[in-house]
Amino acid sequence: MRRKKRLQPGSGGERAITLLGVGLLVLLTWSWLSSFYPTYILPSPSEVARRAREILGQGGLFALHFRTTLLEAVLGFGLAAAVALPLSYCLARHPRLDHLVTPIVVAMQSIPIVALAPLLVIWFGFGISSKILIAAMTAFFPILTNGVVGLKETDPRLKELLQIMGAGKRQVFFKLEVPSALPVLFGGLRMGLTLSVIGAVVGEFSGAGRGLGYLVYLARGTFDTALIFVAILALAVMGIGFYLVISWVEAVVMPWRRER
Repeated sequence: MRRKKRLQPGSGGERAITLLGVGLLVLLTWSWLSSFYPTYILPSPSEVARRAREILGQGGLFALHFRTTLLEAVLGFGLAAAVALPLSYCLARHPRLDHLVTPIVVAMQSIPIVALAPLLVIWFGFGISSKILIAAMTAFFPILTNGVVGLKETDPRLKELLQIMGAGKRQVFFKLEVPSALPVLFGGLRMGLTLSVIGAVVGEFSGAGRGLGYLVYLARGTFDTALIFVAILALAVMGIGFYLVISWVEAVVMPWRRER
């Protein structure tokens, strides 16, 4: 007799069933709660779906808003990574520079991006440039912090062993320092990419002509709560997509973690 295969704990099938169950529970709870409130306060899932069909049928207008926010977030993340990764290496390898720069970084990180966004929009205009910069500033700090922490976790004994075996600085960097820092670094990249979406939306709130944040801003003024929910769901899809992309890159770069 053939034994029926059981879903292993943590397997893909079990996760899918769990997510499906949670999703159905959320929809049922949402639908039940919406019956106690008017649509402009809490629209029902069916009302949100109807509003989504309406705006998706408006000749690609919603797609334009989605692409704008997506582009701002991706370019902002790329700019943040391009600056944060080299700087994290310099700070990890030069303690004096680390002591000098860290207080400045902490001071900048303590300033809410919501307070800086209007100023950056005034300086760099209402176009996409200011939104990219705001997204970059939001994503910069977790990438920098995790990069420094990851590089500092390199085992000095292994580094000394490689040097005794005749390895140069380049070999030590690529064979030891980078692989040991990757797990922590990818955590920072994952967080930075997600935060870049928040930065882009905050920038659009401060002044823009398109984007999902701009769409939420317009919908708020007309009490179109269903449209706000549509934009929020689109942002959630974007965030999940970013997470899956980073997870895929991590699996490709670090196959030994996937095999565990």
